[in-house]
Amino acid sequence: MALNYVWIAFFLIAFVVALFKLIFLGDQEIFQAIVNGTFDTAKTGAEISLGLIGLMSFWLGIMKIGEKGGMINIFARLVGPFFNKLFPEIPKNHPALGSVLMNFSANMLGLDNAATPVGLKAMKELQELNPNKDTASNAQIMFLVLNASSLTLLPITIMAYRKEAGAIDPSDVFIPILLATFFSTLVGLVVTAIYQRINLFNKVIIAYVGGLTILIGGLLYYFSTLSQEEINAISQVASNVILFTVIISFIALAFYRKVNVFESFIKGAKEGFEVAVKIIPYLVGILVAVGVFRASGAMDYLVQGVSAIVSWAGLDTRFVEALPVAFMKPMSGSGARGLMIDLMHAKGADDFASRVACVIQGSTETTFYVLAVYFGSVAIKRTRHALPAALLAELAGIIAAIIIAYIFFG
Repeated sequence: MALNYVWIAFFLIAFVVALFKLIFLGDQEIFQAIVNGTFDTAKTGAEISLGLIGLMSFWLGIMKIGEKGGMINIFARLVGPFFNKLFPEIPKNHPALGSVLMNFSANMLGLDNAATPVGLKAMKELQELNPNKDTASNAQIMFLVLNASSLTLLPITIMAYRKEAGAIDPSDVFIPILLATFFSTLVGLVVTAIYQRINLFNKVIIAYVGGLTILIGGLLYYFSTLSQEEINAISQVASNVILFTVIISFIALAFYRKVNVFESFIKGAKEGFEVAVKIIPYLVGILVAVGVFRASGAMDYLVQGVSAIVSWAGLDTRFVEALPVAFMKPMSGSGARGLMIDLMHAKGADDFASRVACVIQGSTETTFYVLAVYFGSVAIKRTRHALPAALLAELAGIIAAIIIAYIFFG
């Protein structure tokens, strides 16, 4: 229901803003721009969905091999104690736990293309455990909130964009992004746990979260001692080595246990094709709404209003130019990425606002995209507290990104 109201609001606000611009500002091309935007974003949504068919077919095929060969069960047992506390609805050693872990691992490595199909696989498995098929379960909500907060250890693509834009040190946003995304994930976990009345002071949860905090602290220290070239080399090599090692381990274990590997792959790949086709209307719907909102100029007015408020409060306004990325990020990852790149080319990659935009871009996932695609893939209509919890996590990531950017670059 929340997504329903938000989707309608995008169109209504865009219509009101366009009427204002036509009647009072004499902008006779505004409605043409909006209509053209609907065509462009509808085409983009379909192209993205079709482009995912190959990736989802391959990765869901690999996941099926892992499931048949027993590797998913091994992953599930490794995180069983922690996930059993966060996901009490999921039976112990259930394959869904392994799929959830694989999704989180792919996000941590910055491997978005791998994370999406694995995440959709996890969502489908969680839906099988869901007693109310049109209503999101607690487990599905916890999974999506943590997915939307997107703890990222290796923001490779953002560093690559900065390098292309001429940044002197493209990796200077690495540590700020890691810190900001950690805070967004932590807030998402806490807020969702409060909604679902999960005891966060359980010794198992404290042990795992504390261990992760120590791990991130160690990584922060290690990467802070390396040069830009070393960070880029290690990030690119490590992520791809780990990813391909996972693929080989799935295949090898299944072969060792005398599973028909190729047949299992084909079965999973067929499921990937079906899921990719199923999400097309959901993805097109959300992208068109975002495109209309942007084309009407509503986003520009929102930024100008925030800038006026910040200036009135006597605060520094340098970060305001990065706010379009923050406003767009929950709605469209590609849109936010485009705004980030535009800002770097307009202001320079090493401008303060450009750096803030990069940290914001890496701090969270695309909330509305994630909710629309993941819930849409299993026909969930009632999302309950998923949207407010995910948006609070996103807000925490954006605030943390701005504060941390001032600490590092201000």
